[in-house]
Amino acid sequence: MTNAVTKSNAEWKAELDDMAFCVLREHATERPGTSPLLHEHRNGTFVCKACSTPLYPSETKFESGSGWPSFWDPLPNAVETTVDRTLGMVRTEVHCATCKGHLGHVFEDGPAPTRLRYCMNGAAMRFVPA
Repeated sequence: MTNAVTKSNAEWKAELDDMAFCVLREHATERPGTSPLLHEHRNGTFVCKACSTPLYPSETKFESGSGWPSFWDPLPNAVETTVDRTLGMVRTEVHCATCKGHLGHVFEDGPAPTRLRYCMNGAAMRFVPA
């Protein structure tokens, strides 16, 4: 089990850049095609920008054409999901299991073997090369 990271909004705001704060703490979405992580193809791990929890191994990243970094499987116990009923639809929201920061959404239109597409905001993550 992951140890929770709990901080005030003021503490998060002091530690994160503006876009990361908006995405991770206020559930915003970055504009499609704007994340440098969209084109990151090196071997390594995508981690939470807020708490550095390892989230996705590079082997699970794929080009979805959505404009956001997409993955077909997170690392074990790295993420949690909740129901998101905003924007007049029902979606599955993905959060970091450690700091509860908003990462993006997961959809059932991904590749094998999971058939899932974890559509993540690059602003919520950073890449750590192997």
